[in-house]
Parts: sequence; structure tokens; C-alpha cells
Amino acid sequence: MALPSAPWAPNTEREGRRLAPAFQNPEVVEVYGWNDGMGLWGYVLMSISMVVVWGAIITGIVLLARSLRAPSPHPLQQSPRPAEDVLAERFARGEIDALEYQNRLSVLRGQPGA
Repeated sequence: MALPSAPWAPNTEREGRRLAPAFQNPEVVEVYGWNDGMGLWGYVLMSISMVVVWGAIITGIVLLARSLRAPSPHPLQQSPRPAEDVLAERFARGEIDALEYQNRLSVLRGQPGA
């Protein structure tokens, strides 16, 4: 016993006979994608574009994750080197002589003219 068709379902046999000549037109076949209307190159290009799109999405996620966890390019302000260390380096490099080093060191230590 056949089940009755739903009220919204078309009578497929009658509709099929009425529409059959229209669907034999090659343009209609291409529009509806029947007969492998895309062809081999269509599938190849579709596959390549899918790989490119997913690659771009994954690359974007990876770059975003790296940028969020990477340290800041500007490190925190380091405390300045003590002036006595800079003066000692200049003396060691020979930029100033012993007398000038002693004078400047006494000025830094708060004993001017000593």
C-alpha cells in the first residue's frame, strides 16, 4: 500500500513530463550542475582555491597567536648605569686621564674641589 503524498509535494510524474524537455537544454544542465558541468579544470581550481583559503586562515591564526605571545619590542626602561661606572669605563678606554678621573669622581661623590 502506497503512502499518500504530502499536500505540499508536487506530483512528480506529471511535473516530470511537463519539465523534461526544458531540462534537456544544455544551458539548463550547466546551470543546475548536472553532467559534470564544471569539468576537470573546475574541480582542480576549486581544490586549489580551497587549499589556499584554508592555508591563509591557518597562517593568520598562527601569526596572530605569535604576535600576542611575543615580548614587546620595547623592553622596560632599564635603570641607568651609575655615573661612576660610566666614568670608570671612560678612564679604562683612555678617554680621560687619572687627574680628570679623580676630579670628576670627587664631584660625583659630592666633594667638589677636593
